[in-house]
Amino acid sequence: MLHRNAQRVVEAAAALGFAMDVREFPDGTRTADDAARAIGVEVGQIVKSLVFLADGSPVVALVSGSNQLDEAKLAVAAGASSTGRATAEQVREATGFPVGGVPPLGHATALPLFVDEDLLTYEEVWAAAGTPHLNFAITPDELVRITGGKVCALARC
Repeated sequence: MLHRNAQRVVEAAAALGFAMDVREFPDGTRTADDAARAIGVEVGQIVKSLVFLADGSPVVALVSGSNQLDEAKLAVAAGASSTGRATAEQVREATGFPVGGVPPLGHATALPLFVDEDLLTYEEVWAAAGTPHLNFAITPDELVRITGGKVCALARC
C-alpha cells in the first residue's frame, strides 16, 4: 500500500500518461544530499521542488539538487517583481504536501512551475513522491511534459 500522498501523485501522473514507479528510501530523502546518498546518484540528479511566493502567489521551482535557486531569476521567469520562500504552512496549503516531500505534480492547487534548465543535462532525475521517504525516477523531458513547467535558467551563478 502506497502512502496516500504518493497515491495522489501516482494518480496525477497516470492521468498524464506517465506510469510512475515509486521507491521507498527508509533513511529519508528530505534534502538533496540525503536523497543522492540514499538513491545512489549525483546530487544534480535530484529535483528540489521549492515553493516560493511570487508577488504573494505560490509558484514551484524544480531545481537541480546541486544548484541554489536565484530568486531574481525566478521572479523574472514568473513575471513578478519579487519572490520569497514560502513557509512550511504555505507550502502545505498550496501543494498539499510537506516540505521535503513536495512532488513536481499532483498539487492541491494548480501552480505555475519553472524547471531549472540544468536538470535537462541528465538522462534521469529523481523527485519526491509526496513524502520525505518516497521518490521516483523520470527523464527530464518527461518531467517537463507532465508538469507543463517552463524551462529556464534558475541557478545562482
